[in-house]
Amino acid sequence: MLAVLRGLRTLAGWFDFAIFTLLVYLMTYLPATRGLVPRLFHAWCRCFVRALDVDLRLHQHQRRPLPERYILIANHPSAFEDIGIPALFEVVSLAKIQVKDWFVVGRISEAAGTLYVDRDDPDSRQQALETMVHALNAGVNIALYPEGGCKGRRLHTEFKSGAFEVSMRTGVPIVPVFLHYEAQDDFEWQDPYTLPDKIRHMMATVNNRANYHVFDPLDPKDFADKYEMKAEAYRRFAAWNERFLE
Repeated sequence: MLAVLRGLRTLAGWFDFAIFTLLVYLMTYLPATRGLVPRLFHAWCRCFVRALDVDLRLHQHQRRPLPERYILIANHPSAFEDIGIPALFEVVSLAKIQVKDWFVVGRISEAAGTLYVDRDDPDSRQQALETMVHALNAGVNIALYPEGGCKGRRLHTEFKSGAFEVSMRTGVPIVPVFLHYEAQDDFEWQDPYTLPDKIRHMMATVNNRANYHVFDPLDPKDFADKYEMKAEAYRRFAAWNERFLE
């Protein structure tokens, strides 16, 4: 009976998502409505989460409300966080340039204001830093993954410096979010699986719980430079990795 109810819920979720996606996709082609896409994007992400039937949970460990302006960083084990993070937070994400070419989703994410970077191009990485600084100075909160891509269910061996350089340059604090998928095999995105493969795995999982843990921000004023800030951020994520995954 539970399986039938879940199947009906998923079917209804995909129907709603298909209609919403068609509407937003068409809006990206019309100059009069394209500017509305960023406002709808977070609702579209929540609709996508429902279609995948993922039980997305926000755990607020921080002792105070989030700052008004922030840079969100998270570990990156899955493709799901590309919609999970903006489903919960009013942020613009930094994504790999290949996302722009994804069917339908790429055009919607571009119209929503997503920032892109070619991870293999030093010039693109430098331009992405300047773009993030400009966005933060304009009052936009941003999200990125300092591991530099999907590195597996366990924390990668290092963080890239970009988020911490931008924080030091702008004075905007970093909000760390640790992601924990209880059915790690079904959510983790590694070769040889494709994105459609992972979508099927997520939908078929017997444990659809995704836990997003928010912790106290790191204030750039408390650190001598980006390297000290990066080291502290990595130390915290390593502790959370041991706490939630080991």
